[in-house]
Amino acid sequence: MKSALVIIMLISGMCIPAGGFAQSRQQQKTDSVFRLIINYSKTHDADAIYNLADSDYKKSISQARFRDFLFRGLFSNPIKRDSLVSFVNNLIATYKIELGDAKMQLTLGLDDDNKFNYFGLGPYKVVATNKSTRAASNNPLKSATDKIVDSIARRYIQKITTVGLSIGVIKGGIISTYNYGETKKGSGQLPTPATIYEVGSISKTFTATLLAWFVNEDKVSLSDPITKYLPDSVAANPALKGITLVNLSNHTSGLNGLPSNFESQKNYQESNPYKNYTRDQLFTYLKTCTLRSEPGKKYAYSNLAVGLLGIILERVSGKPYEQLVTEIICKPLGLKSTVQHISPLLAARFAPVYDENAVETSAWDFDALAACGSIRSDITDLLLYAKANMVPANTKLYKAFELTHQITLHTEPQVGLGWHIIKADGVSYYFHNGGTGGSRSFLAYNAEKGLIVILLSNADVSTDGVGVEILKKLQ
Repeated sequence: MKSALVIIMLISGMCIPAGGFAQSRQQQKTDSVFRLIINYSKTHDADAIYNLADSDYKKSISQARFRDFLFRGLFSNPIKRDSLVSFVNNLIATYKIELGDAKMQLTLGLDDDNKFNYFGLGPYKVVATNKSTRAASNNPLKSATDKIVDSIARRYIQKITTVGLSIGVIKGGIISTYNYGETKKGSGQLPTPATIYEVGSISKTFTATLLAWFVNEDKVSLSDPITKYLPDSVAANPALKGITLVNLSNHTSGLNGLPSNFESQKNYQESNPYKNYTRDQLFTYLKTCTLRSEPGKKYAYSNLAVGLLGIILERVSGKPYEQLVTEIICKPLGLKSTVQHISPLLAARFAPVYDENAVETSAWDFDALAACGSIRSDITDLLLYAKANMVPANTKLYKAFELTHQITLHTEPQVGLGWHIIKADGVSYYFHNGGTGGSRSFLAYNAEKGLIVILLSNADVSTDGVGVEILKKLQ
């Protein structure tokens, strides 16, 4: 789903970290291509810029049309200055460019060969202003932690594009929860620790735990080829033969971020993109798909890979994904609000979701790819979940958690099973974030520090900066 620290924004919308909080290598590469574009723009060399594109982009627009596009836009006035606005999910960079009195926005994405495969140019979108009144909160502002959290959370919740925010902190054994804003715009109803949000890609850590559970039960091995668990007609694709189960969980499978037939699915809904993508459609894609890199060699975040892992675990167990999450993780931990499907009993606690412009939008539903981002939960449950990951226990579930923490990818970013390892001012954290079309989430913990920070928002406005800043101030 959309994702940070620097973040990884996928076309799908779900999130994850790119590594540390300093500029990532991918951002450096994207900035380098951007600088070439700016330099060529100064001499109006449209053809040189066109040659920076990958073959697929060139197929989408002719050289002549691209040249005309640039002369009507980027070349219309001398460039006075430029600046990076955002680099979302280690994939898409947005730059502000001042052309005379005009301001434009250039959005750029690169392929694996550092050629741009996305080039968007249009008027600069003004950063959202703040709310005219102070958002409500139950933060008592008594302890040092209270005041630190409030000073940072205020910068988020006062944006006109945010709606509700719930924060959970465990520091030194003390549990603190904070709520800001409102569950529904105009309702005046403050969220509570029991308000349920979409958690997006944090779901991937639950999926990784299921994988580790079945490894410990000797039902599967991390080194098993995925073809062992797929229908013969799918397993016959030679491109899939080098992919193992661990590759699906640590994003080194070489599979695309999403299947190429994802948006061509029957009844595709842009506002609810995963709802109607079925297992049959996924298997149809896998029968002929090719890989973007050799399995095990390169990190490339993939909702497709983790979604496929969930299907494999369903085939191994004979049970649906949500049932596995409930039986193996939620019931032993007493998680009562962590579900894929919202029941009538829980519906009143589920917060409506809002897009990046604070317009109410659809919550996301999942079919085949549920394991990559379908879970909904509340702050109370996620604090229990994170604490169970952090505090050793002599249980089968903790042994599964422990296996997910073992590093399986030692390059940038470091990844266990599902969990990414990031650093804030030199301190390492197990981390995952999440994002759907109307929500954002953040979860990080460090056992040695005894520190957990979790944020849940019902708006498509990143919580990563808030989460990271809280970590830095509390550690």
